[in-house]
Amino acid sequence: MPTDKPVESGGYFLGFDGGGTKTDCVLVNAEGDVLAQATAGPSNPLRAGYAKAWFTLSDAADVVLARQRIKASDIRGICAGIGGAGREAVAKRIATFLERGFPEASVDVTTDLAITLEAAVGQGEGIILVVGTGSGAYGRDASGKTARAGGRGPWFSDEGSAFDIGRRALATVVRAEERRGPETRLTAQILAWLGCNDWNRVMDWVIKNPDDVFPRIFPLVAELGDKGDPLSREILSVAAESLGELARSVLERLHMLEWEVPIAKAGGAIGRSQFFDAAIDASLRHMAPRANVVTLQVRPAEAAAKLATRLGRRKAHAG
Repeated sequence: MPTDKPVESGGYFLGFDGGGTKTDCVLVNAEGDVLAQATAGPSNPLRAGYAKAWFTLSDAADVVLARQRIKASDIRGICAGIGGAGREAVAKRIATFLERGFPEASVDVTTDLAITLEAAVGQGEGIILVVGTGSGAYGRDASGKTARAGGRGPWFSDEGSAFDIGRRALATVVRAEERRGPETRLTAQILAWLGCNDWNRVMDWVIKNPDDVFPRIFPLVAELGDKGDPLSREILSVAAESLGELARSVLERLHMLEWEVPIAKAGGAIGRSQFFDAAIDASLRHMAPRANVVTLQVRPAEAAAKLATRLGRRKAHAG
């Protein structure tokens, strides 16, 4: 949701890519040259809370401003792609916070899916599949029509995400310990991986903050999957199939299922496991045989920063 403030020529611009695990911040000049970047904690307010999200955004911005030796009042535009900002009320609260912290800036708060699509195909047509703490697919056709699937939180969405994989892994271990399921190498390693001595502590941790537990388990599942553990591979294969279904849903609604459309993978769970990456690619090929799997052209936070410069130029011309 952009605000309408006049923007002077020149100046500096910020781009944020905020999710459930980490937040990237990029500072660029009016020409779009990257001047500084920083990484901080989670800033999805629906998962981390608004207070944590605001502190994270402030901390990341403070780092890049300090590196360039500039002040908040030197920022002329901000584009923040934030997980959870698909809800208008969420976007408005984040925008209000940024407007107060950067009084001279035009502010646009959108979803992390939107800036990732920009990072993949610019203003063209295509699909992105984001696999991190949560998961979602988002696409745009040649006419500018958009569609999304997933990304609505862990309780009834986000299939195939790091959260989902970690939850399934923990459930698999519990079934194995109760002799209701087959043995897995996860059983011998998961407590040590989490730094816990017993299951009661894990249970208390899950009740207190599931976002801090389940995504932590994903790298272990990814590692064991690459080493051939059958149950880890089964968990990852089911996740990959779910992710392919997210992409297919978007392609169908945009009537692009039979097109040679680019699909880009992104997110913290990508590139962590050869087996998982290959399973996702196979699922995408099955769901959309004519699609082309591509890589991001730039990082989403950088794409957001360049969107902020475009927003600034439009506001300057309008003013």
